[in-house]
Amino acid sequence: MPRRTDLRRILLLGSGPIVIGQACEFDYSGTQACKALRAEGFEVVLVNSNPASIMTDPDMADRTYIEPLTPEVVRRVIEQERPDALLPTMGGQTALNLAVALARDGTLERLGVELIGANLQAIEKAEDRDLFKQAMERIGVAVCPSGIATSLEEAEAVGDQIGSYPRIIRPAFTLGGSGGGIAYNPEEFRAICLSGLDASPVNQILIEQSLLGWKEFELEVMRDTADNVVIVCSIENLDPMGVHTGDSITVAPAQTLTDREYQRLRDQA
Repeated sequence: MPRRTDLRRILLLGSGPIVIGQACEFDYSGTQACKALRAEGFEVVLVNSNPASIMTDPDMADRTYIEPLTPEVVRRVIEQERPDALLPTMGGQTALNLAVALARDGTLERLGVELIGANLQAIEKAEDRDLFKQAMERIGVAVCPSGIATSLEEAEAVGDQIGSYPRIIRPAFTLGGSGGGIAYNPEEFRAICLSGLDASPVNQILIEQSLLGWKEFELEVMRDTADNVVIVCSIENLDPMGVHTGDSITVAPAQTLTDREYQRLRDQA
């Protein structure tokens, strides 16, 4: 991919403090992004609230702001620095949510800042549970019975459609299971739904039929703008679904898939 000559200054968002689901891998990727962008001649402005991260070292970016990762603060940095582009994909869920907020409130358009790495539509399709489910159904990928809710009343209606317990609740625009959980009875279901609605920035949850005990596999995929795709590796969780990803041991490559099963997953990915 040729170097873009219409961009001079790029604002990179960090991930903030290390939490479950958003750990040091984002510090590593952000550090590498700073190095790569500066090597290509771009001026890098970094915003990150974690002074203990490697990416906030004095020689990593041209300008570093150790400030709270909130839309208000990032908006002020944009107004001060006037970057040509915003790169949110190196900062995990925190940076993605910030980019969506700044795009939706018109800040990026008003100040002439382009969203690079992933556009607003791509972020929303990956993070919005309903849009993601629709995308999977359009390409023929099987999904478990589920429904979207934006209130407790809607959640109970979806739960009635799904039927039996346990049920899995997943808030939209969150990472690492924040606000979600597994409900084994009506009391737990209502409590987790309320927690999920509160944790989601868009007050949306996905309620799914339980797949506890199933095998869990992951594929790491890289794709460019020309639609070239490569599967970097396959990963198998030694623990079944239901064990939090932060507690589950994984091995690469996957060990127990048949070739036919692997090729099916590869084609879908």
